[in-house]
Amino acid sequence: MSNHRSGAGDPARTLRLLWRQPDESPRRGPRPGRSLDDIVTAAIELADADGLDALTMRAVAQAVGVAPMSLYTYVPGKAELLDLMLDAGYTRMPRPDRSGEPWRARVAALAGDNRELYTAHPWATEVATGRPPLGPGMMAKYEYELRAFDGTGLDDVQRDAALTYVLDFVRAAARSAAEARLTRRETAWSDEQWWAANGPLLARVLDERRYPTAVRVGAAAGAAQNAAYSPDRAYQFGLARVLDGLGVLIDGGDGPRRSGADPAD
Repeated sequence: MSNHRSGAGDPARTLRLLWRQPDESPRRGPRPGRSLDDIVTAAIELADADGLDALTMRAVAQAVGVAPMSLYTYVPGKAELLDLMLDAGYTRMPRPDRSGEPWRARVAALAGDNRELYTAHPWATEVATGRPPLGPGMMAKYEYELRAFDGTGLDDVQRDAALTYVLDFVRAAARSAAEARLTRRETAWSDEQWWAANGPLLARVLDERRYPTAVRVGAAAGAAQNAAYSPDRAYQFGLARVLDGLGVLIDGGDGPRRSGADPAD
């Protein structure tokens, strides 16, 4: 279970910050020298570089050049800051008009947009969003992505569930990809180098008579993707199956069923 979650801060103060509403309490002291957007941008850059565990109020204060205690005049704490970071990421996502495209292409595109978000900000995959940040970025994202299912015949509850189904898949795939990148970075070994070092030992200890299916399939998959695990192949295969599953609901089972089909077809 993730140690980080959205919606963990003070709800009223978080919403005021997300929607840039003035604080109702009177402000004392000198006028702030930085904007809230400066704080959020610095926090995102820190998390992008070093992950959420390295994100502290002291580190953000140092990044923007303010005293640690003065940072609390901008944002109450890390919980509220995390919501602001997520919402800022959502705000910056592209939202082109895809209304003339088939539903599979629209849904594949929104999945790709979210994958790009997680690639740019891997820390976002670690944040549990059961209570999402209800800011302008989140609401614009939700409104836009729901429209990918226009004309499908889904009712409102099904439309919300279908979107959640797609986004949950993308988030899981993105997290696996981030873990694979982190492993390569921390070990300083590519997958090819790792297999070259461990392959001879595995060849000696793996008994093909005891594990015939695992040895055969593992060898075939490894040869096809040049690694034990390929994030890109896993994503493309999984997305096609997600769209196929939705096609059963939307098209009555008449959608594409070709193995490895382009998700946008």
